[in-house]
Amino acid sequence: MVKVRHPSQAGAFYEGTHPALRQQIEECFLHELGPRKLPKISEKGARKIAGLVCPHAGYMFSGPIAAHAYYELASDGRPEIVVIFGPNHTGYGSGLAVMNEGVWRTPLGDVEIDQKVADEIVKEARIIDVDDSAHRLEHSIEVQLPFLQYLYGSSFKLVPICFLMQDLTSATEVGQAVAKVVAARNAVIIASSDMTHYMPQKTAENNDRMALEAVEAMNEQKFYSAIELRNISACGYGPIAALISAAKVLGVKEAKLLCYKTSGDVIGDYSQVVGYAAVCFKK
Repeated sequence: MVKVRHPSQAGAFYEGTHPALRQQIEECFLHELGPRKLPKISEKGARKIAGLVCPHAGYMFSGPIAAHAYYELASDGRPEIVVIFGPNHTGYGSGLAVMNEGVWRTPLGDVEIDQKVADEIVKEARIIDVDDSAHRLEHSIEVQLPFLQYLYGSSFKLVPICFLMQDLTSATEVGQAVAKVVAARNAVIIASSDMTHYMPQKTAENNDRMALEAVEAMNEQKFYSAIELRNISACGYGPIAALISAAKVLGVKEAKLLCYKTSGDVIGDYSQVVGYAAVCFKK
């Protein structure tokens, strides 16, 4: 029997039925803060995108910003493997946890886990455990899947890695291990993270600018320094650092900020905002 990881956020972070969810994703692409157009998959795409940073709040808040990253990915072609790094908000499970078999289900269908790639990563990294419990209720990886399914249906396979431990050493180790395993494959790595949480708009913008400059410079030490210096409450700083480490191994030439907005820009309340960034890493 196939192991199924059921959605924990359908009907909450995003719409709970197939038609409503497709419509919601299209609205994210067409939104005034989004790309303002629907994506077209370039079947002969260059596949130069090695990684993306995408936010993971409810689609009404961060969906249009995430849409910038997915619009870019569609125009770059069709990845066969998507490795998603997400922070562990629930506290369940191992410090670094992968699911290595079964499918992840959303209202748009099932996505198969790439068991071979997952097992190779576990072997290469040595600090990642196979642990389903870390993933059961965690939203950070799940909310990326409907966007990917909207673009590619079930034509890609997934490797989900959940980070409860987000220290720089662990993040670097995971990033380098994943890069080694996917280097010769048609893969993309997504780091799922929101930026500053619950600060006034100007404070959030200033803090996040400092952190995102370090991301664009692909300097994970500088990124961690910014996080510590400004006490930035980005939830997925470990996944972002792991992506930077992987990007260097994969020969990425440029990390580019595609879009940065806050929840204040979406709903008009600037007193306590959450920051959202979409970043693209290209070879």
